[in-house]
Amino acid sequence: MSSIRKFEKPLGMRDTFPKIFEKQEAVRSKGREFLQLRGYEFLKTPTLEYYDTVGKASAIVESSLFKLVDTQGNTLVLRPDMTTPIARVASSKLLKEKIPLRLAYFENVFRAQEHEGGRPAEFSQMGIEIIGDSSVYADAEVILTAIDFLKQLGIEDFKITIGNAGILDAILRKNVETDEQFEELHQLLVQKNLVGFEEAVARYRLPRSEEETLLAFLEEATELKSIRQISKYLSEKQALLYMEQLASILEIADVAKYIAFDFTLASHMNYYTGMLFEVYAAGSGFSLGNGGRYDGLLSDFGKDVGAIGFGMRIDYLVEVMPKQEIEKDDVLVLFVSTQLKEALETAETLRAQGKRTTLQAIEGLDDLATFEEQFGDVVRIGQGGTSL
Repeated sequence: MSSIRKFEKPLGMRDTFPKIFEKQEAVRSKGREFLQLRGYEFLKTPTLEYYDTVGKASAIVESSLFKLVDTQGNTLVLRPDMTTPIARVASSKLLKEKIPLRLAYFENVFRAQEHEGGRPAEFSQMGIEIIGDSSVYADAEVILTAIDFLKQLGIEDFKITIGNAGILDAILRKNVETDEQFEELHQLLVQKNLVGFEEAVARYRLPRSEEETLLAFLEEATELKSIRQISKYLSEKQALLYMEQLASILEIADVAKYIAFDFTLASHMNYYTGMLFEVYAAGSGFSLGNGGRYDGLLSDFGKDVGAIGFGMRIDYLVEVMPKQEIEKDDVLVLFVSTQLKEALETAETLRAQGKRTTLQAIEGLDDLATFEEQFGDVVRIGQGGTSL
C-alpha cells in the first residue's frame, strides 16, 4: 500500500468550496420553503445506522456500504440512502401519529467507490416521501412536486421519464427461462445497454415467440404513442390501467410536455414495486434524481403500507441551474490598527443595514490591491481614508 500524501482525500470524497457551498445552500433554502408550503415536514436521521436493519433493507449493493463496528461489536453503516432510514422512523413512531405522512429531507448519503472515476462517495440529497397512501394520486403528487421544484429553481429544459417496475418484471419473467436470464436482462436495462440486451436475448436461444416478444417490446416500449400499446405483452392489465390513470392526471395538470413514458426503465434500487421515474435536464449527463413506489419496503420494519417518494442530487441541480451574474455587493471595512474602535462602529452600522461586511486590518494584508478587488465597496478608515 502506498503512503498517503498530506493533501490526499479518501477515495470518492470531495471538498465543497465556498461558492459551490453557497449555491447548494440556496437550493436547500428554496427547497425548504417550497416543500413546507406543500405540507411536507422535515426530519433528520442519524448518519450511522445498524447494518442488520437499514444496511440490509437498503437497495444499495453490499460493496458500496461503508461499514464500521461500534464498541459493543455491532456492525454499523454510514447511511447509503434516505428512503430506508425514513421507512424505519415512520414504522417505529410516526405512522402511529399520522397517516398518510408527508416527509422531506436534505441530508448527505454515503456510497463507497472502488475506483476513482469522478463519482463522489458522499453527496447531498433532497427528497420527499409520502407514506401510507397507495393511490395513484400520491404518485401524481410526487411527480408534480418534482416538476414544480425544478421550475422553482429556474430549470425549464428537463424531462421526467416514467416506467413501471412491476410491468417490466412481469414481461421479462414471462419470456425468459431462468432467474439468471431475468437478472442479466434487468441489469442491462439498468445500464441502458439496449444493444447488450439484444445480444443477450440472441445468446439465450429462447423459443422463437419469446425472443420475438422481448425484442419487439424493447423497440416499442421506448417510443410509445400510447401506454395501451404495452397491453399485448401483459396477461394481467391492472398495473397498466393504473399507469393510464396516472397519465390522465398528469394531462389534466398540464405537464405532459415534461413527461415521457418508457417501460424499459429499470432501477438498481430493488425495492421499487410499481411506478418509477428518472429526471434528466439539459446540461447534465447524469440523472438529476429518481423516485418511485416502494410498497414492500415498510414491511421489513413491520408495517404493511404503501409509500412513494423521490430523491434529487443537490450537486447536479446546481450544475443545471441558470447561471446568475454575481454582483460584488460585499463591503470591505479596511482599517489601520489605531482606528479599531471607529472601524468596529462602522462595521456594526453597515451590518445593521443588512449589508454583508468584512472587517480587515491593513496590517494583515500582503496584497492590498488584489484583496480589495473582491468587494463592491471599500470603506477605508485611517491613513487619510473616510468613513461612512
